[in-house]
Amino acid sequence: MLFDVPNVIAPSPSHLRAREVLTDGDTVLDVGCGGGIAAFALTPPANHVIGVDHQPEMLAMFRANAIARALTCETVEGVWPNIAPDTPRANVVTAHHVVYNVADIGHFLLALDDHAKSRVVLEMPDRHPLASMTDAWRHFWNLERPHGPTPDDLLDVLWELGLTARREQWRGEMRVEQDLAQAAHFMRIRLCLPASREGEVLDFLESHEQPTARSLSTIWWDVTARDE
Repeated sequence: MLFDVPNVIAPSPSHLRAREVLTDGDTVLDVGCGGGIAAFALTPPANHVIGVDHQPEMLAMFRANAIARALTCETVEGVWPNIAPDTPRANVVTAHHVVYNVADIGHFLLALDDHAKSRVVLEMPDRHPLASMTDAWRHFWNLERPHGPTPDDLLDVLWELGLTARREQWRGEMRVEQDLAQAAHFMRIRLCLPASREGEVLDFLESHEQPTARSLSTIWWDVTARDE
């Protein structure tokens, strides 16, 4: 499943940048946590995790994964940054594969910064997660989809907010749909096509090789020391 957390989490630049500032017993806050892979990749040295998500089933999975790893945890249900006042601070704050879904990105980023004692680490694809549908939109609707926003745009926003961030680009594997019929069903819905055309979408997928890797960016910054 998409949000399953493996027993052994492969290292990545995002995990390494967070681990640089963690020591034994520290706390990680994972915003948009899903099952918690961004947080659990940092345990140990961290031993307390806080998960934020708007889906209660994701938080239930997060808690179960923490228990299975003998970690203490807290969860906060709601949309960030609306629930930021109810969320504890942590040594490191992570938000992986979340920012493309954020409308008010400025307030989102400032709330992350406010909740970190040491560092904020973001991970995002260099292209929107649905950019792989560009050819489909062209094929079925003769529409050209926008190429942005991009991590460069996010860095510009961070600079305007007074946050000095760094970026590291790398390649990561993509989860490939094994069931093409199911993939065609969801793509047909995203393309706003009627059910009667689902077979056409399946034919399109069968004739277009799906990518198995993509370019990702880790973006991180250290927070300014503040009174506790």
